[in-house]
Amino acid sequence: MKDVRDPVITGRLTMLSEKGKQDIFDAAVRIVSESGMRVPHAVSRELLVGAGATVEDGDLVRVSREMVDRARATAPASFTVYDREGEPAMEVGGHHSYFGTGSDLMRIYDLETGEVRTSGLADVARAAHVCDGLPNIDFIMSCAYPHDIEAPRAYLESFRAMISNTTKPMVMTAEGADDLEVMWKIASELRGGAEALRAKPYFIMYGEPVSPLKHASEVLDKLLFCADWGIPAIYSPAPSAGATAPITQAGHIVLAVAESLFGLVIHQLRRPGAPFIFGMGPVKIDMSTLQALYNSAEYYTTILGITEMAKWLDLPNWGYAGSSDSHMVDAQAGMDAAELTLLSMQAGSNLNHDIGYLGFGLVGALELVVITDEIISLNRRTLEGIVVSDETLGVDVIAKVGPGGNFLREKHTARHVRCQQWTPTLLNRKTREHWEGEGSPDLRERARRKALAILADHRPTPIPAAVKATIDQLTEGYRPEQ
Repeated sequence: MKDVRDPVITGRLTMLSEKGKQDIFDAAVRIVSESGMRVPHAVSRELLVGAGATVEDGDLVRVSREMVDRARATAPASFTVYDREGEPAMEVGGHHSYFGTGSDLMRIYDLETGEVRTSGLADVARAAHVCDGLPNIDFIMSCAYPHDIEAPRAYLESFRAMISNTTKPMVMTAEGADDLEVMWKIASELRGGAEALRAKPYFIMYGEPVSPLKHASEVLDKLLFCADWGIPAIYSPAPSAGATAPITQAGHIVLAVAESLFGLVIHQLRRPGAPFIFGMGPVKIDMSTLQALYNSAEYYTTILGITEMAKWLDLPNWGYAGSSDSHMVDAQAGMDAAELTLLSMQAGSNLNHDIGYLGFGLVGALELVVITDEIISLNRRTLEGIVVSDETLGVDVIAKVGPGGNFLREKHTARHVRCQQWTPTLLNRKTREHWEGEGSPDLRERARRKALAILADHRPTPIPAAVKATIDQLTEGYRPEQ
């Protein structure tokens, strides 16, 4: 499948030499084979031991290089994710770059008042609605945590709110395998059956180990469920440099590679060929404030490093874009969002999430989501590069116009004007008088107005009534285990 929005980029950013990548991989293999990891999950341990792993001290498991190599060999290098209607939406792998929001933010900037407040289920629905109307947001996460829903039902209710307000594919979080199973049943109902969903995956499940060197039982439950039913699974550790990981960038990456690959081994043992997404949340602790940073020079270079490792391993990767450590949508937020988004795109990072995050990942702003949609659009156009052909060289039209002429009335200009000029929806290209006549809005205000206009005027494609009734029954019938 060719994604027409995926730019052909001839120049790539690199952080690691070929030897550096080999050394990181070799170091990660030493960790999984010599240090080992805690696996408090009997089924996963049985899979590992059956394939040749060793266990001591109850649940300390070591796996061999050969086991890692077999898992790499069976994991797909790319796979297609489809939207709610069953249409191809993302080819995940290679250097294709896609962008989406983040999940479960505790607070959100209110579009109407501008005040920061606790988030609720309505914010999950509104975020999905706005993203459905933004052409460069490719996948959806919840954006907000629904504090008005009891915790064991929160993720499932968010899932229902999201599928009701967008047709775009989603990345989900879940309490455990039980509510994940209900999400899978709902997606199967939308797709027309479990095998139809396996053939055309609709949502992706997020999971992460517990750094350093632990794999929680409930996370492995979800990982195995995803393997069983072909749900693409993210297994992306988030070790904090200097706290739960070495402070050096190479050591930080080594630990993450080891933890993600360990998850890959379990996943591929359960069902070889099931879609898996490798990754890392490269948390950087500012040692002067103890804040976990989303935007720093070291954060950027570590993201580039782990993305290179994914390409070297030939695995799809989980990435980041459109976030800021600023506490408001200001110049710093714009700078941070633009920098991270461009770097991720130029590195060919596959699934880039957390668009709209502010304040160290604690607050969300739909205005920043709208602004980042524009940043993605601008960079997709920029990174298409320059097409050189007889037509674009324009020798004939230059000769026709001749010295002192102009190209305004030429057919060559008319043929190319639309494709040669990127048109913004937010960035200012108006005269000062026109801008003042609109109330002199800054970028944040223009983004706020656009988000409100989408909520007022854009209508997401509805779910058929009969299917919706089944979805409601499945959601409302869910009884979490106490």
